[in-house]
Amino acid sequence: MVTREYENGIGIITMRRAEKRNALGPELVAALHEAILEFGSSNDVRVIILRGDGPAFCAGADLAYLQQISENSVLENLDDSTALKDMLLSIVKCPKPVIAEVHGPAIAGGCGLASVCDIVIAGRQGASFGYSEVRIGFVPAIVLVFLLRKIGDTQARRLVLSAENIDADTAHRIGLVTDVVEDVGLREYVLRLASTMAKNGSDAMALTKRMLTSLHGMSLEAGLDHATAMNALARQTDECRDGIAKFVNKTSSKGNT
Repeated sequence: MVTREYENGIGIITMRRAEKRNALGPELVAALHEAILEFGSSNDVRVIILRGDGPAFCAGADLAYLQQISENSVLENLDDSTALKDMLLSIVKCPKPVIAEVHGPAIAGGCGLASVCDIVIAGRQGASFGYSEVRIGFVPAIVLVFLLRKIGDTQARRLVLSAENIDADTAHRIGLVTDVVEDVGLREYVLRLASTMAKNGSDAMALTKRMLTSLHGMSLEAGLDHATAMNALARQTDECRDGIAKFVNKTSSKGNT
């Protein structure tokens, strides 16, 4: 269902259901969850790239899966929904930054999968985004929680209620996508960005990512109290102490030349 590669601090997870346009089902959801947890706990991985094989990034749920959930009991569907929620939440909670490399359609659950990633890089010609659930009488319930945090109420309403697909440039304009690049240079751009991020402090990125999630919904005072505590915590890490020492020594050496 997925393959995992690692090199120079970068972990690459590739969805391998090209014949199904990487459509989500229980097996792929479980495989993604396992891969995220593995790379997230690895001391060797600093940044994660999420890709899709074939013409699509992820085209939502496949037909067999849709048929299955329509026949499931309430408890079976609750278990299934919980598995999807846990997988998406594992990306949000992953201590490593996750970059979605979107080269083709990211639709319904696939759009939700991209939107929970920290950074979304889209190919201008091939990528498209959309929440098509209401078109078949379904509700984009779980992904909507993440979407509202990412782009706000106004644009989220348009996307989920119209069920329209939008291109990469439009997705960038409304804040769903971080950057848009030409398709031919997409992979190189993502690898270059990941390489740059892999040079950063792993603990510092983990704490920063945790703050980015925690600050949503906090009042100004609560946010500042949280930030103050995180500031103090960061100062106590070996990573921060080593980084400050290297910076001071480098600056002092330049000053003496």
